[in-house]
Amino acid sequence: MDIKIDDIDLKILRLLQEDAQQSVDQLSEKVSLSRNACWRRVKALDEAGVIRAKVALLDADALGLGLQAIVMIRALAHTSSWTQSFQDAVRYMPEIMGAYRTTGDLDYVLRVRVADINAYDRFYKDLTARVDIADVSASFVMEEIKDTTALPI
Repeated sequence: MDIKIDDIDLKILRLLQEDAQQSVDQLSEKVSLSRNACWRRVKALDEAGVIRAKVALLDADALGLGLQAIVMIRALAHTSSWTQSFQDAVRYMPEIMGAYRTTGDLDYVLRVRVADINAYDRFYKDLTARVDIADVSASFVMEEIKDTTALPI
């Protein structure tokens, strides 16, 4: 479904990115629309797939997942079977919060959350047992300066 996004839609989306639990009444007041007009816009954005999901963002430290690693990978091969094996492993492993195929010297970058260095070692062994990788290196996050799910709209 095609949808034309105007300034009011963008304002609604910004507000939902800040807090998706806002009521339609709260949203409509903030964007100066009637409740029904605001609800119709949110529904259209949702049906068009502009709003992909409404989720709760959890505190990793509070849940014992205080170590974040940025894992850089060089593929062993650039075949469709290797790629499929790698993608299957990535999708299976819940510690992987984000996986990106990249340009340049590295083939993939993973964002991984685990409890500690021992948990990372288990993750590393599990990943390399699932798929043959030419090279794996990791950097561990010392300080989180910015981490957002909000798109710059």
